[in-house]
Amino acid sequence: MQLNPSVESTSPPLSMPNRIILSVMMFLQFAIWGSWIIVYYPFLIEKGFTPAQATSLNANVYLGAMLSTLFAGYIADRLINSERLMAICHILGAGLLYAMSVLTDPSQYILLFIVTFAYSLLFNPTLAVINSLTFRNVPDAERDFPGLRVFGTIGWICAGLMIDWIFAGEISGAGGKMVAKTIGTGGPLQQAAIISFFFGIYCWFVLPKTPPVGTGGGALDFFRAVSMLKDFSYAVFFVITLIAAIAMGMYFNSAGAFLAEGAKIKNIGTTLAIGQGVELLLLVMLPFFLKKFGIKWVMAVGLFCWALRYLLFANGGPLGFPYAMAIIGVALHGFCFDFFFAAGFIHADKAAPEDLKASAQSLLGFLVYGLGTWLGTLACGLLAQRNQIVDGETVTTDWFGFWIVPSVVLFIALGFFLALFRPKPVVV
Repeated sequence: MQLNPSVESTSPPLSMPNRIILSVMMFLQFAIWGSWIIVYYPFLIEKGFTPAQATSLNANVYLGAMLSTLFAGYIADRLINSERLMAICHILGAGLLYAMSVLTDPSQYILLFIVTFAYSLLFNPTLAVINSLTFRNVPDAERDFPGLRVFGTIGWICAGLMIDWIFAGEISGAGGKMVAKTIGTGGPLQQAAIISFFFGIYCWFVLPKTPPVGTGGGALDFFRAVSMLKDFSYAVFFVITLIAAIAMGMYFNSAGAFLAEGAKIKNIGTTLAIGQGVELLLLVMLPFFLKKFGIKWVMAVGLFCWALRYLLFANGGPLGFPYAMAIIGVALHGFCFDFFFAAGFIHADKAAPEDLKASAQSLLGFLVYGLGTWLGTLACGLLAQRNQIVDGETVTTDWFGFWIVPSVVLFIALGFFLALFRPKPVVV
């Protein structure tokens, strides 16, 4: 049977109990991440870490992903039930998140480096395993996945709103200046730790049993997944995804700092939730767009929105039309993530052989949540240094110079994607 986007699915509907269980799973998974990742860099800066130290610690969150994600697919495909792997990672991760919330002295940099690295070894594989677990437990991935994944977006939104609500107001920070509690306290990290612990319990006792299904590939599974790059179009998809993941890493690291400094916004979590709200709406509509326009054009729109977002950020500011451009740039997150990354994970699932689906998701997770975001975070440090403006004791950033670079690179990548990406029909 050939999967044709123009043909309605003939698969049976997803049962309501499984829909609820998998929706809650997505909600809690992304509520953990959304509680702390955007505010962690300014939190470290506020506590006295240098920009180089803060950038390396933030990048470290993704550096560990490049190691652990490579093995997550093999473990889930061959050695342990996916839901058990998720439970172990999240329960142990809860303790490490709490440690990150109390290690706030720059003299503890080495210890914090080890803790953040260890946490990334645990959390990042779950981003790939949660996709493969979902695909294993739904009748039709293209039809059912977006409707489930949307609850991850809701979880991220709720986490952002919660940190702005629970940690509302300001406290006295470094030098006596008043700063938002969301970046002046370890509260967001502790919120994430609590959610992570309870989610680990949920994974162990509630998620559907998803045992290993791979046979015969052994330790060569990862290399077999890499061999999918022999297909030229899939290799193009892989390289362009890396570029987009670098852009996403820059967003996670520096969007909060840009909104606070460049656009003078105080409620960063609530503002960033605008983008998650758009993401929520578009995820529900993603199956329609995939059927109507196909994977290539959906992903092309997503890539275009990444480039446009950074062009808007480059010209964004605190007042009038520049302020509106900054907000529009945030709102574009739905198009950026859903149309490129969510659609990309669906494409990878279709392209992979049955016994390599978890490994293929892990390979793509390595690229998106590991290598790409790590490089993007490091790029932020280089661009911030290059575009630093020092006026006496005041240090600010030339945000036009900062954001225009990734915007230009992404527009060029879009041209190559349109010219070279030729997805083949998938036969199952």
